[in-house]
Amino acid sequence: QVQLVESGGGLVQAGGSLRLSCAASGGTFSTYRMGWFRQAPGKEREFVAAIRWGYGGITYYAESVKGRFTISRDNAKTTVYLQMNSLKPEDTAVYYCARGVFPSGSYENSHAYADWGQGTQVTVST
Repeated sequence: QVQLVESGGGLVQAGGSLRLSCAASGGTFSTYRMGWFRQAPGKEREFVAAIRWGYGGITYYAESVKGRFTISRDNAKTTVYLQMNSLKPEDTAVYYCARGVFPSGSYENSHAYADWGQGTQVTVST
């Protein structure tokens, strides 16, 4: 089974930047898409960004992060990144990376992803 381990979270002031990493290990890395989701206290988990592992790495973003966040991948390292710029207090959440094996399901639907990391906390202060 593939394990996903996130890193790079932390405390940053509003307007600052962070880069999250998600490294995959173990199992057979047959992946259709990788995604980032986040969950703030008292709120449901929400989609942030996703990237197709093939086909030129097509990317998708939630409207709330477009123009500020960038998802990218390193196929050789089986690692996906989330560069977060111009961070806002409302970006505060636990960020999770996820792996989807099959093309079924929307990229923004958490049920389309089979494997999840343990999460990394991102806190943006005012």
